[in-house]
Amino acid sequence: MFIEALIATAREKLVTIGEGAPLIEAAGRLSAGTDIVLVCNDDGVLTGIVTKTDVVRQISHCEGSSCTCPLATVMTRDVVSCRGSESLADVSQRMMERHLKNIPVVDSNDRPLGVLTARAILRILLDDSKFDEAQLMDYVKGVGYR
Repeated sequence: MFIEALIATAREKLVTIGEGAPLIEAAGRLSAGTDIVLVCNDDGVLTGIVTKTDVVRQISHCEGSSCTCPLATVMTRDVVSCRGSESLADVSQRMMERHLKNIPVVDSNDRPLGVLTARAILRILLDDSKFDEAQLMDYVKGVGYR
């Protein structure tokens, strides 16, 4: 299975913000069910991410107006992302290796299409393995092979 089959699911988790926005605006977009905000430039290209951890780290030493600092000073720039043409198994492996809970899905121009969660990926991989197991059991039992 390829990531492109999951774009609709990934779109549900997509939250973006401009890189010139203040940190406090990103904090407001990090609500229940949203663990990551994708930061984009004026052309809509992904330039970084902000997580709840980033917000807490910055707020823990806020003084004066530092909580309204631009996201560009706080965001993570080294973003691990995936494309629709990649296999689900490969993306899952990359997420496990890097201990990621979320991964942005981008198009060929690095514009965000959505965000996949590790939970969504695992659910699909488990469903696929259950289907494979059921097919194998049917084969062994001779069901549907007459």
